[in-house]
Amino acid sequence: MKILISADMEGATGVTWPADVLPGTPQWERCRSMFTSDVDAAVRGFFEAGADEVLINEAHWTMRNLLLEQLDERAEMLTGRHKSLSMIEGIQHGDVDGVAFIGYHTGAGSEGVLAHTFLANSLTGVWADGVRASEGYLNSLVTTEYGVPIVLVTGDDRTVEDAKGYAPEAGGVAVKDYVSRYAAVCRPPARTAAEIRDAACRAAPLAVRRTPPAPEPHTIEIEFDAEHLVGAATVVPGVARTAERRVSYTSPSAYEAIRCFKAVTTVVSSAVEEQYG
Repeated sequence: MKILISADMEGATGVTWPADVLPGTPQWERCRSMFTSDVDAAVRGFFEAGADEVLINEAHWTMRNLLLEQLDERAEMLTGRHKSLSMIEGIQHGDVDGVAFIGYHTGAGSEGVLAHTFLANSLTGVWADGVRASEGYLNSLVTTEYGVPIVLVTGDDRTVEDAKGYAPEAGGVAVKDYVSRYAAVCRPPARTAAEIRDAACRAAPLAVRRTPPAPEPHTIEIEFDAEHLVGAATVVPGVARTAERRVSYTSPSAYEAIRCFKAVTTVVSSAVEEQYG
């Protein structure tokens, strides 16, 4: 049994505001340990339940946040940026039996602690085939295409609820309860680590790789907070304006859809000015 952990930071224990997740700040340095604790708890739970391999794919910002020296020695970690499938890198090799989304969050335009989709701001909504999509939802399209089930999701309570829409059989652990985008009722890391470890242990039997289905086309629609970002996004081939602040594109598969989304957000981020957006 091989488990892939996609590890994001906004949904980690104790994290509630931007400084907690922005690399280089004192708060980020402090929260790295709690983030690592969440991930390590999942690793230990999966190994206790019989996993042979656990690969952690860092999925937050610079993708260099987890403290390798604090992880269970049986784990392996893929760290660093510029990966073909970004947050879900590793799924494409055909040897993963189950995926865990650790430290995830809700999507742009939704209630949730530090809610966003790929970009911290600028995007006010993302829809996949007409359904409002979080990062978890978008990544689930890819895992489904490769026949790999999502077995565990952790984050705030809104994230666990969101996951029921794209991974209804997966286990869920809410490490904090949403109050506002920048506030939450948090549980201490000793408590959340125990809950995540237990949940991972229970979720491991769900890690059964299936025969991948035939790829299906997906239409992605993106809404921005400023009109000029539409002009930036439509530089990407196949992306077209659909409204004053919206674009859409259709890809022949989830693999291509997530790669196009990554291209759009990369181009758009370069068109954002510090003060005016």
